[in-house]
Amino acid sequence: MTASRRRQAALWSVASLAALLSLCAGSTASALAQPDPAASAGFDTYIHTLETRLAEQHQKPDAFLAPVNLPDADARLRKGEFLIENLTPNPPLELPGALLFHWRGTAFVPGTGAADFEHLLRDFNSYPKYFAPQVLQAAILSQEGDHLQTRLRVRQHHVITVVLDTTYDVTFARLDPQHGYSLSRSTEISEIEGAGTPSERVLSPAQAHGFLWRLNTYWTREERDGGLYLQIESVSLTRSIPSGLAWIVRPFVESIPRESLEFTLHSAVNAVRKEPAAPEPPDQPAPKS
Repeated sequence: MTASRRRQAALWSVASLAALLSLCAGSTASALAQPDPAASAGFDTYIHTLETRLAEQHQKPDAFLAPVNLPDADARLRKGEFLIENLTPNPPLELPGALLFHWRGTAFVPGTGAADFEHLLRDFNSYPKYFAPQVLQAAILSQEGDHLQTRLRVRQHHVITVVLDTTYDVTFARLDPQHGYSLSRSTEISEIEGAGTPSERVLSPAQAHGFLWRLNTYWTREERDGGLYLQIESVSLTRSIPSGLAWIVRPFVESIPRESLEFTLHSAVNAVRKEPAAPEPPDQPAPKS
């Protein structure tokens, strides 16, 4: 096959996939506007098990990070590789009308400390800079100490472009100055039509396509060996795929959570390499008795 024919075939494949995804999205949008209660319950059960494991893990300074089950993991991390693991249950969980994906990424950043990374994660107003072009807007809605409510507008482009307004419940915590973690749980996800145009509007639950129903993200950080080990786990819940289109659409849909996690990890590492730790506030004089 000539180069011209290969290009034409590739373009046809992309166009066909885009059409199929649009058909898939529109064919059952009203039926799958919101996750089935049984799917939501299954997601919550899975999250409870995961967060129980993380809570135990985060009390052990000698086993603060989850082990990376890949060959030569330590050596590869020290060489600067980003190690990505698919933790999605196989066989898949039985979630009516929904798909659950679970990915974990691990990286090592030499010459960086835990305080550097926590400062980066807390700087929500700079997320559109750190995580461009996926994050378009970011804001803190409320804050009480280490507990925050945040809102992000995110853009995902995988053949088709989807813009979502996402609200999260976020908690920061640390075991000691060298060990810290954060939990981010989605509380509301809305699909935006015509984002950035005069006709922009929020799609109602009955109109939305179910590209993303739930997304929880968990960061774990450990400072040692002259740098910072970072680990991110993400668990997402999306609408399922009609069986007649699964053979072509499923590989595409399954790639989105992995690519999103890899993008987030790469962007965070690139940002923290340039981001100094926030200065400590000056010591306050002791109050007079």
